[in-house]
Amino acid sequence: MTQQPWETDSFELPGVPDAFQRLWTPHREAYQSKGQDQVTGEHNCPFCAAPGRSDEESLIVARGRHCYVLLNLYPYNPGHLLVCPYRHVPDLTDLTEQESAEFIALTQKAMRALRGGADPAGFNLGINQGKVGGAGIAAHLHQHVIPRWSGDTNFLPIIAQTKSLSVTLGEIRRLVAEAWGDA
Repeated sequence: MTQQPWETDSFELPGVPDAFQRLWTPHREAYQSKGQDQVTGEHNCPFCAAPGRSDEESLIVARGRHCYVLLNLYPYNPGHLLVCPYRHVPDLTDLTEQESAEFIALTQKAMRALRGGADPAGFNLGINQGKVGGAGIAAHLHQHVIPRWSGDTNFLPIIAQTKSLSVTLGEIRRLVAEAWGDA
């Protein structure tokens, strides 16, 4: 029986080939190097800046009184939405009752709009609280609404940390925004 590279110590040495091929994603460096985990105040927060621009420029799908919904700039799946309060708060417990109610109502409407425009088979909903909880921008609360389809994932996200997307952000923003009124 042939020994696999991961069954030896040789793959840990610099310059020694291992069993993995590499899929490089240098375009992600621009986002990662912005120091999004260093966002602490409203002055350098992309979620505070987004509502001040046009919906198309900020990929905003819908605006409420206390919260708004936009597409994730680096989506896990087409239609990956974020629900954000306008107010710069880091934690779910910081929301007022009115903000909390709209936060949930917009999440529900986002799901209905995605069902109407893209017909997903399910959803992942999630709030990552704090940097150690996985929040890329921990200083401004946001909830992920990720549509899922049967067979929508493969080895790329797991092995190569790369997701293949078949729809542009502009196109999916248009589709979801159009379906929003009927949701």
